[in-house]
Amino acid sequence: MKHFLFALTLFSINQLFAQNTLARYDKLTSTDWLVTPFSQKAEVIVEGKNIILYNGLVKRVFRIGANLACFDYKNLSNGQQLLRAVKPEAKISVDGVEYNVGGLLGQKENAYLLPEWLDKLELGKEDFVFQSHSVEAIKPSINWKANTWTLNKTQPTGKLLTCKYLAQAPALSGLQVNVHYELYDGLPLIVKWISIENKSTKDLKLNRVVNEVLALVEEESAVVGKPEEMKKQHGIYIETNYAFNNAMRYDISDQTTHWKTDAAYTSQVNYNYETPCLLEIYPEKAPGIVLRPGEVFKSVRTHELLMDSYDRQRRGLMIRKMYRAIAPWTTQNPIFMHLVSKNDQEVRNSIDQCANTGYEAVILSFGSHLNMEDTSATNIQRWKELADYAHSKGILLGGYALFSSRRISDADDVVDPKTGKPGGAFFGNAPCFGSNWGLGFRDKIKTFFAKTGFDIWENDGPYPGDVCASTTHPGHTGLDDSQWRQMDIQKELYRWLNEHGVYINAPDWYFLDGTHKIAIGYREVNFSLSREQQRILNRQNIHDGTIEKTGSMSWGFVPLTRYQGGGPEAILEPLSEHLRDYEQLMVQYYGAGVQACYRGPRLYDSEATRAMVARTISWYKKYREILNADMIHLRRADGRDWDGFIHVNPLLKQKGFVMLYNPTKEKMTRTIKVPLYYTGLTSTATIKEKDGAPKKYVLNRNYEVELTFSIEPEGYTWFVIE
Repeated sequence: MKHFLFALTLFSINQLFAQNTLARYDKLTSTDWLVTPFSQKAEVIVEGKNIILYNGLVKRVFRIGANLACFDYKNLSNGQQLLRAVKPEAKISVDGVEYNVGGLLGQKENAYLLPEWLDKLELGKEDFVFQSHSVEAIKPSINWKANTWTLNKTQPTGKLLTCKYLAQAPALSGLQVNVHYELYDGLPLIVKWISIENKSTKDLKLNRVVNEVLALVEEESAVVGKPEEMKKQHGIYIETNYAFNNAMRYDISDQTTHWKTDAAYTSQVNYNYETPCLLEIYPEKAPGIVLRPGEVFKSVRTHELLMDSYDRQRRGLMIRKMYRAIAPWTTQNPIFMHLVSKNDQEVRNSIDQCANTGYEAVILSFGSHLNMEDTSATNIQRWKELADYAHSKGILLGGYALFSSRRISDADDVVDPKTGKPGGAFFGNAPCFGSNWGLGFRDKIKTFFAKTGFDIWENDGPYPGDVCASTTHPGHTGLDDSQWRQMDIQKELYRWLNEHGVYINAPDWYFLDGTHKIAIGYREVNFSLSREQQRILNRQNIHDGTIEKTGSMSWGFVPLTRYQGGGPEAILEPLSEHLRDYEQLMVQYYGAGVQACYRGPRLYDSEATRAMVARTISWYKKYREILNADMIHLRRADGRDWDGFIHVNPLLKQKGFVMLYNPTKEKMTRTIKVPLYYTGLTSTATIKEKDGAPKKYVLNRNYEVELTFSIEPEGYTWFVIE
């Protein structure tokens, strides 16, 4: 009896010690990481049976028992616990059989999870079993090289935890799975991915790789309701590097996030167990990869950003700060024009005009006389000489090339699995990136940039996810692996260009694999409408397109010459006759930190035009850092009243920059409340309109000031906040 009581007491002491150990990392932060730089660095801590990922903003804890299991995933900004149950750390399907990687079985109650249950949970019979772990500093996902103006020139820092698992199943002898967790300094962010190494002597087919499984606390409950009718978990934002759809938005482009029901959760409110509370991450149509002996497969990279608010503005700020940190190349933002050229002299003229106005780059637009697929010595030499001329003037040179929305040949186009014939692609007909032509296109683009010294690539029609049933294309074996292999070819090309200092515009969501800019989101035929309409529509596009992406990640459009139809009322040429509209369009784009494609044969046609363009660019460069800072959207343009936004950066001397517009035909005077919380100012602010005298304002308890302004008809104004 004494021995039993002693053992019970010892067990209780150990449990209490374990709980107190974890409690040390439960303290909620009082610092808003969106306003004040966070000093706590990322750590991987091993205490007893626990491995703790901790950076002061997020905590994720694993228990080493019969297997490794995650049982604690907490947002330290608001104290939210995300997990309600233990699940495997990954799942892989090999030769048609699914296996768990890590995790424990036997949790009876799945509505919540108590740490004392963990030691009673069991190892699955054929699950991959945890062997060991290692810790190192995060390595850059891309060794990027910047040749343009860049807001953030540093790579992110943090810790990488790698957990090694081996197979129990005899059929998988020699198969090793490594689960990787990247924890970042200063962000409530964990990036998770897995690598699978075939150390056996036989081929293995990976039918599906699920690199994240989370039993999340449900967002809402309903006695009767289908998964699509209920909200998903808002405490975690997911983004992977496997997205395409030409939507200009991640959530629609995403191909990997799956919200599922959990039949093991038998105490849920939903009568039919249909609450969407199980998150799994995997590409729907991939991989179907044959893993040969000695080969290593790497999954998608899942970015898990913990959210502390439902507020759309704050959530957008969090996503944008994540991007600036983990994909710093997206903060590059060169000032460029879109040249429509017929001959080399027009290219030289445009280079000279850019140098004379402060522009930084010329991109030869679609319809120009550039052909990047021509890698003949004559063509390479021709464009190298033009690139050298641009560089001698301090100007970058780039150009346009089309991949997907074109027909090549029956032998090279994607094959529709329904018909067995070319067709059925996103754009109807399109080449397969794994075909001889597709692989040749990749190699020609690399050759062109390597030999000419070009600086910018505008890749239209990037790979949009087409599957291909061909069994003769050298870049993939068949339908099963066609999407994964083509995606990998496209991403490798972008990474190669990025690491060679090439800036990339691509109208699809490849940011996490090296692209820099995407369309802000617009309807092309709208540029055949009147200039008056375009001004309002463009500001609406700016408002909508910069809530979850930064201005530097976006491009707009200004048709200097006729585009998609329209008459003289739609274009700016002759430029000297439409200076007011030209200036207004420039100011609203540059005022938002957004580069537009000024598409035409020239930037100016008179000295007055040149002076206006140069003056506007000089204004933009003077305030460039704050104009590339985060944006708080004040009022969306509707043509009825004022509209505008404020840029904020608490780390700059200029902590805020307010842009306001009057779309009406009458002079306007208004008093509005301007939110200054994200400027970092707490009590007073010094504000001046344009180059006027500064005035001191007192912030109210909501960190706002009342600002009175007057704007001339169809005009604008701006204020600097210090």
